[in-house]
Amino acid sequence: MKVAVLGSVEVTAGGHQVELGGVRQRAILGYLVLHAGTVVPTSRLLDALWAGAPPATARKMVQNAVSTLRRVLSKSVLCTSPPGYRLHVAPEDVDLFVFRRLAGEGRAAIADGDQARGARLLRTGLELWRGRALADLVENGVRWPELAAVEDERLRALEDRLDAELACGRHREITSELEVLTATDPPRERLCRQFMLALYRSGRQADALRVYRRTREALVDGLGLEPGWELRELQRRILDHSV
Repeated sequence: MKVAVLGSVEVTAGGHQVELGGVRQRAILGYLVLHAGTVVPTSRLLDALWAGAPPATARKMVQNAVSTLRRVLSKSVLCTSPPGYRLHVAPEDVDLFVFRRLAGEGRAAIADGDQARGARLLRTGLELWRGRALADLVENGVRWPELAAVEDERLRALEDRLDAELACGRHREITSELEVLTATDPPRERLCRQFMLALYRSGRQADALRVYRRTREALVDGLGLEPGWELRELQRRILDHSV
């Protein structure tokens, strides 16, 4: 059995997708995956499912949803562990945990000086993402803080991969990707630094400086903040041709 949460919540068994039922069942499974291996109290599940305002029948609704899930997952996977529930899944059977393993191995390879292998491992991990984590639940209004943390994991892995690609001299190959990634408001400064460096090393100094100006305007106008020291220093070094 494989569980996927890097995108819509999905379970496959024997190569076939399993019907999980409605949003409540998928939300319970998604939340338990995010906390796999630990006991999630029923009260915490209620808060997560109903944003802190569960109806009087909420506990019964959760019990019914868990019973439905157990027909798919089995009692050995979804266990009752007072005061709540625990999900037992092998790390290799959940895409989120495989991603984390590959990201860790990629960073270890980079730390050992093997930028190409690190980039390859990080790229493989990032390819597991089919959209936002728990995308179908997000579309139905789920706003758990855990999801923001998982999204930040993805972005940090992406930035680490791009640093490794730059170290391997793949400047031209990643400029188009970085152009899309930096078209956000407010922009992430690390991505903007990477974009500037990729452009400069591709012989496009004017474009690199234009990215700096655009980023500074977005930060000042949107957040009232000047760019950080690293971004300002990169602009200076590009002007001095000392990158």
